[in-house]
Amino acid sequence: MKIERIHQIAVYARDLEEAISFYRDILGANFLAKFDPPGLVFFDFAGTRILLETTGPKASVYFRVADIHQAHQELVEKGVKFIAEPHMIFRDDNGVFGAAGEEEWMAFLSDPSDNTLALASRVTKKD
Repeated sequence: MKIERIHQIAVYARDLEEAISFYRDILGANFLAKFDPPGLVFFDFAGTRILLETTGPKASVYFRVADIHQAHQELVEKGVKFIAEPHMIFRDDNGVFGAAGEEEWMAFLSDPSDNTLALASRVTKKD
């Protein structure tokens, strides 16, 4: 057996309508379904489901974006406040997570239920 990709991530949401507005309207996620009761909302991100539930645990979710600076700017323009601006997390000199020499960049924000979200990009630096 080999796990190929993330299928679903479950995270806490204190208010389902607030969560729907944030994930669908601000982040642009594909809304799938709402079941209340028991307090569940599903979104699809290119085949990976995110389940937000009113009785679930808090979690961190990392979203891959092609251009972290562009994605960051678009979200700032939509009123999103970031915990940490885009910055390099790791220089992958040995190619552990992708092409050798690329940098892993991230920026951190919170959703309306105070779950930590991150934008992540691989950046190739030109000397």
